[in-house]
Amino acid sequence: MSLRKLLPQRSSSLRSSLPPSDSPPFRLPETFLWGTATAAYQIEHTQDDDWAAFEAAVMKEGRFGTLGPGKAKPGHIHNLGSWPEDVRRKKTDFDARIDEDLAMAASMGHNAYRFSISWARLFPREDQRDPDPAGVAFYRRIFDILQERKMTPVVTLFHFTSPRWLWRVVDGKSGWERADALQHWERFVRAVLQHFGGRMPIVCTLNEPMVYVYAGYLDGVFPPLERRVGPSDVVPVIEQLLRAHARAYHLIKEDAARRGQQVQVGYAQHTRVFEPLRSGSLLDRLTAGLITRAFIWDFCDAVETGTLRLTGTSSKGQHEIPGLRGSQDYLGINYYGRFYVRSHLLRPTKFDVLLHDPAARQADYPNDLGWASYPRGFRQVLNDAGQRYRLPVYVLENGTADAASDDRLRQRLLVEHVFEMWQAMRDGTDVRGYFHWSLFDNFEWAEGFEARFGLVAVDYRDGFRRTPRPSAELYRRIIESRGLDADLVDAWLRG
Repeated sequence: MSLRKLLPQRSSSLRSSLPPSDSPPFRLPETFLWGTATAAYQIEHTQDDDWAAFEAAVMKEGRFGTLGPGKAKPGHIHNLGSWPEDVRRKKTDFDARIDEDLAMAASMGHNAYRFSISWARLFPREDQRDPDPAGVAFYRRIFDILQERKMTPVVTLFHFTSPRWLWRVVDGKSGWERADALQHWERFVRAVLQHFGGRMPIVCTLNEPMVYVYAGYLDGVFPPLERRVGPSDVVPVIEQLLRAHARAYHLIKEDAARRGQQVQVGYAQHTRVFEPLRSGSLLDRLTAGLITRAFIWDFCDAVETGTLRLTGTSSKGQHEIPGLRGSQDYLGINYYGRFYVRSHLLRPTKFDVLLHDPAARQADYPNDLGWASYPRGFRQVLNDAGQRYRLPVYVLENGTADAASDDRLRQRLLVEHVFEMWQAMRDGTDVRGYFHWSLFDNFEWAEGFEARFGLVAVDYRDGFRRTPRPSAELYRRIIESRGLDADLVDAWLRG
């Protein structure tokens, strides 16, 4: 890695800039995929999984606190107790509205839709040999509607949740660390392929594995709510997720070969631009570089090379994971802005990651969760991914939390991120699709129902009524124009 990447400077630029030599329209290919992304637990009726168990414990014990916007309190779900049981159980009530929700997406011009298949919905019991027929029928209905609407399905297999029974302790281990975890995972993947294998041209095996590991095993805000000492203690979990990805990859490719079809298999990696809070601090810069490597690229490098080398841990015990090397046809990028890193000279291993610069809050225009927006960093991340792996890239998530009815922040960021993506493609990065997070407001994990990421607002207290925000029409116009026309550029990028 270059010294520039290891010692990143803080950027003073925030907004997208329009070079004098560029003039609209900024078009993307006709084959480009435009859509939105969702996740089963966040929109579907609750299944018997680890998050359902977490919610039940939160309600029983009244753990509704927060450390502030965007700062989840370990073991808590923000303000969950203020919502009626019907809302907590139904989430967005997508189960009852599949037809109208996907028809709405199609009417907005979306030609693709990313969704996840709930492991617990297919296998609510540990002793099942075959998937639950009702669960199979539920997802078949989604595939049927997408086919009817000529929308490409992009399917995620693991989006943070797993069946409650997987967390039963066996020989001192639970969850992914159980000796039989991969056996159960393989049964789930085979069932998905049996019923839907010919209908999934793009598959995402794992969503944001490093977020899952950090939040669940170090920070204690996701199940299993653990707070292990440091990175070395989570290496076994990361390696198990890598094994799960490798097994799924080869099963999916073998199934496609038997069918005489092509399928692209990858995973979604959560990315941010980590910048030093103080560019004059060498320790801030060094720490920001190390966090970038550990949180973003170490997992991707492991899939590329077949061996996990996690920054900040001992090299002892590193070994090749069978079938892992090169098991990615594309790289999925989820991008949400930048964080700032503040180190402590006397405690170099104890650092702070800040959601925005407290001294320049307005310059960062943070969203409702306090996350600093940074469109210019999007191009940087896309180009870094393209140059490192020479693979196609899909933007599987990009969006912001903006509950305002006029959602000006979401509109601005949507245009600026599409522009930065266009620039990355002009730089030579092979970006093939963009999926906005999300189609409509949903349950946002430990942040509860308050964080609003939807192009469409959901009124949970009025029968889950849907109301498109202005950004929904703006996105439709971008898709119709295959990018940014002159009027959009004048409105959002100039001045």
